Amino acid sequence: MAVTELHLQDRLTRLSLAPELGASLVNWQVKTTGQALLRHSDCEALASATPRRLACYPLAPWSNRIAEGGFARPEGWQALAPNTAHDPYPIHGSAWQQAWRVAHHSERRARLTLDSTVPFAYQATLDVQLHEGCLSLDLHVTHLDELPNWYGLGLHPYFPRYPDTKLHAPARKVWLAEHGRLPSYQAEVPEQWCFNAMAHLPETVVDHAFSGWPGACLIEQPGAGYRLACSATGADHFLLFCPQGQGFFCFEPVSHPVNAHHLPGRPGLRLLQPGEAMSLGFKMQYELNPDVGPAAPAPTCR
Repeated sequence: MAVTELHLQDRLTRLSLAPELGASLVNWQVKTTGQALLRHSDCEALASATPRRLACYPLAPWSNRIAEGGFARPEGWQALAPNTAHDPYPIHGSAWQQAWRVAHHSERRARLTLDSTVPFAYQATLDVQLHEGCLSLDLHVTHLDELPNWYGLGLHPYFPRYPDTKLHAPARKVWLAEHGRLPSYQAEVPEQWCFNAMAHLPETVVDHAFSGWPGACLIEQPGAGYRLACSATGADHFLLFCPQGQGFFCFEPVSHPVNAHHLPGRPGLRLLQPGEAMSLGFKMQYELNPDVGPAAPAPTCR
């Protein structure tokens, strides 16, 4: 599938986007070296035409999975069907599976918009900006349906993972699940998942939501010669996904935990009336480590 890309650049970095693929980021790289700052999307990944093979995509009007075939609204049941072939639950909302349009595009900025009727009517806007090595993503949704509904937001970036990758992302609790079920209760963060101080990523699989996050994290890539200082707004939780044997990990700023629509108090969700809105933002500041040389640049599509 041929995909149209948008390109942004500032003095330090360059970025490519694929609006028609769920407003996905394709590649974010250092201009002088080609160093990948998000997971590199090669030609095969781009041709696959799925955001799950690319660098980052927005999550709206919810993040992660929802059980029970839908959820209760004040005016009745909101039915949801599975939206992928690999998961029995509807996952990550609907914005990532639709083509967005380009409302604005300049050298350092882009605004992408989506008018969705699936699974209910809403408008989404993603503002993307580069400035002095800082990538800013601002996701905004407005509820357009006649009946109020529950909303949550998130972003799903994939980061390169090296043997020496480290993370600092303090959290108070982790969401855990009974066997075979979605997460339903909070517990103390075990030592191997605790990033209140800078620590290496765990060797075992992690795929959990963490709560009580103040919104700041630091990703260090010592061997690659840089780090990313990150900050979020509108996100009190993060999802950490560390698969085994893969060259990436996911650190996802989200407004709510997994299956929040069925948790007591619906933590992090907002009930929006017609015309009401909510937002989530994430900034990633590239900082060069002058004491360590950069890794080899990623290949480019030709």
